[in-house]
Amino acid sequence: MSTTPRVATVPVEELPADVLRLAAAVQALPEHYSRELLPALERVIESTKRRRRILNMVQDALSQLRLDMKYLMFDVEATRRERDEYHARLREIESE
Repeated sequence: MSTTPRVATVPVEELPADVLRLAAAVQALPEHYSRELLPALERVIESTKRRRRILNMVQDALSQLRLDMKYLMFDVEATRRERDEYHARLREIESE
């Protein structure tokens, strides 16, 4: 029996606890059973990692969107203030 792990090593913090328990359970099975389950387990691990990457990308995109919205709101308010100042100046000029 070999001492190398049969499941690809993945940093523990990237995988949920239930996936880690599943991997441990598959590794504890006899060789002929675990050999059949390893491809499915590896697909689950890759899918989990892919979902985590996508979630991180979505969270980053939302953070950027929030920041962009704050800048846009600032620009809109500044533009409104400038418009109001120009209208006030125009009324002063017209009333003279």
